[in-house]
Amino acid sequence: MFGFGDLAVPIVAAPMAGGPSTPELVVGVAEAGGLGFLAAGYKTPGAVAEQIRRVRARTDAAFGVNLFVPQRASYDAAAVERYRERLGETARRYGLEVPAVRESDDDRFDEKVELVVEERVPVVSLTFGLPPADVIRRLQEAGSAVVATVTGPDEASAAVEAGVDALCLQGPEGGGHRGTFRVEDEPGTVSLPDLLDEITPWCPLPVIAAGGISDGARIVEALAHGAVAVQLGTAFLRSAESGAKAAHKDALADPRFDRTVVTRVFSGRPARGLANGFIAEYGTAPAAYPQIHHLTSPIRAAAAERDGADDMALWAGTGFRKAAPDPAGTILRRLWDEARVSGVAHD
Repeated sequence: MFGFGDLAVPIVAAPMAGGPSTPELVVGVAEAGGLGFLAAGYKTPGAVAEQIRRVRARTDAAFGVNLFVPQRASYDAAAVERYRERLGETARRYGLEVPAVRESDDDRFDEKVELVVEERVPVVSLTFGLPPADVIRRLQEAGSAVVATVTGPDEASAAVEAGVDALCLQGPEGGGHRGTFRVEDEPGTVSLPDLLDEITPWCPLPVIAAGGISDGARIVEALAHGAVAVQLGTAFLRSAESGAKAAHKDALADPRFDRTVVTRVFSGRPARGLANGFIAEYGTAPAAYPQIHHLTSPIRAAAAERDGADDMALWAGTGFRKAAPDPAGTILRRLWDEARVSGVAHD
């Protein structure tokens, strides 16, 4: 079974659902000594299978696949309907109608589990909670190291008890969705180093640190606080291999977008992105995932086609200005060189 101590470079490219995490990005990171992840969220099992095949056609290195654990949370239906009505004006600007509220998300989780078991994917990470224990066991019996995404001590304790092989601990500065187990939970604000200090002394599992890590100094800091590896997403968003939309990549370097905020307006779950016009207009949204995600999805897709950054979910961590338009392998090697200069000893 894969062990994070086996990595030549203890840097993981975060799974970024919605397009940024491509097979090419996974291969570029893996060939430079790190670990790349495919993001299965929002994809059909067939599309995930095709991406796995593309990775394996180009490298023998280990890689991972991230799965979204199905959401079964209750929500305020009246509040969601009011939000749907508010979205109408923006939708009409793009010649759209806001879709009806979807009561559930057909992410086909069970089929994706079967796929990664059949493909014997080296690493499988889980976001938005924990599946039943038998699912974790099946993945492990197929040879996969199972990583649970957690945001605090309580979730970490639950993941350890569930029998996973490692934790990905998300701090508050990271871009995209926080992996809170419950939709309605507000993400914590305890810094990543402090979270590591709370968890690594008692945790028997390897801990991967994630959230706002954008340079060598932050890598050194996370490793010094007990992490065995670090996970970065925003750092790779502008890479040559990233599948992020051009408007998203450009916004990361555009002085018009000068800060990030945590918001529910795009998906109903808390997520960090560049402050833009959509966030300013809508301000708040009900804690309802995936309902809000599906309501805004057509608007976001139409905006991306027109390079309309102000109506896109521009997920980004606080270190977004350091993202560079270089090959993924170059980015990874530069980050590790920075870390080594800052004091990390590595054979």
